[in-house]
Amino acid sequence: MRAGDHPVRAVRDDLPSRAVRAVTRLQLPDSTALHAQAAEGCRISPSALRNVEPILAQLDRHAPQTGRALEIASGTGQHMVRYAARRPYLTWQPSDLNPANMASIAAWRQASGAANILAPITLDAGAPGWSAERGPLDLIVLVNVLHLIPEDTARTILSEIAAALAPGGVALIYGPFLRDGVPTSEGDRRFHESLRAQDARLGYKDAAWAAARLTEAGLTLPPPIEMPANNLMFVARAQG
Repeated sequence: MRAGDHPVRAVRDDLPSRAVRAVTRLQLPDSTALHAQAAEGCRISPSALRNVEPILAQLDRHAPQTGRALEIASGTGQHMVRYAARRPYLTWQPSDLNPANMASIAAWRQASGAANILAPITLDAGAPGWSAERGPLDLIVLVNVLHLIPEDTARTILSEIAAALAPGGVALIYGPFLRDGVPTSEGDRRFHESLRAQDARLGYKDAAWAAARLTEAGLTLPPPIEMPANNLMFVARAQG
């Protein structure tokens, strides 16, 4: 990713982005580190290094062993190669909308030598209708995206995820959320406010709001799982 240069509709601090029409330059926690890296080759995001192990632990618990998996907003590609190693009998599809991310995703794929990772695709996950083309999927992974997109785009992404899942398929949705409208730490408050200052449409979504959207879309889910650094993991499952 070319940090700090993110299409507004779907960006994330460690890997972003994907959507399009109006482009906003966001300053995110990893922007400085990623600016310093070459545009090609395996780029390294500090945030991805920090959060990958807790995410993998939930992947171990909830992901199917076989089938088709999609990662929305693969960013640098660091997470994808770890997922693919953990679930070698899933066929993994990395995706992103930011052209600057594609070279790094492809480089990580090549370096891993994993036969179960497909070439990255361009996907605007905030646009209605992609589920009909990409589904049915047994697993969808969405990490650190919802706070970096407008609410209407987040609503579309969650409904499209639900529509794309095969019967019994699982969506793992990770990131920071408000609880009853309130940030859970001073650091979260500052980050939420910094996003709002850069673009008033952005910022943390409430956990109850996200749960309601997933339920409305027909998915079943237990209470979200508490993760390190005040993050949450939603494990949403399609019926059947």
